Amino acid sequence: MATEWSVRAITRAMLPILLVLTLVELGSGLVLDSFEATLLQFPSLLVLVPVTIGTAGNLGSVLAARLSTALHLGRLSFAPDDEVLAGNAVATIALSFTVFPTVGAGAWALSALVAETKLPLATVLLVATASGAILAVLAVLITVVATYAAYRFGLDPDDVVIPVVTNVSDVLGVVVLFAVVQVVV
Repeated sequence: MATEWSVRAITRAMLPILLVLTLVELGSGLVLDSFEATLLQFPSLLVLVPVTIGTAGNLGSVLAARLSTALHLGRLSFAPDDEVLAGNAVATIALSFTVFPTVGAGAWALSALVAETKLPLATVLLVATASGAILAVLAVLITVVATYAAYRFGLDPDDVVIPVVTNVSDVLGVVVLFAVVQVVV
């Protein structure tokens, strides 16, 4: 994949994407604002929000970097039986089952230190683990689609995919977290 390295080419490729992602982030803020009362009622969830969306974006970013490298090396085919794609996707989802319970325990412990905990540890762990698993699956889907789209449009996935994944994960992180809270709490 040949990439033209000039300010004009990079601006032409990235500006539309960054403008759309700016609107996506505004959506994230609006969704977060609509759940302000719930966050203030349960301080553990307030602590959980930034860590959850950040961790989901990080998992997607690591996957994006791995897929981009595999694409540049010619080892990624986007076929349903592609072992590189499947292995990285499964590893990302499996990692979420270790990272998100730790995030939940940390959020609960931090809120116990600075404020009162109105939710039991088991509930916060369940919310963090369930939302993390769902976010990991969504991050994998977004990463694969964004990597494939970058490839098809002749864009360098190193430049495009990580911003897309992290911004979309921010919005989905807030939505998924509060959907899980509505079910669990």
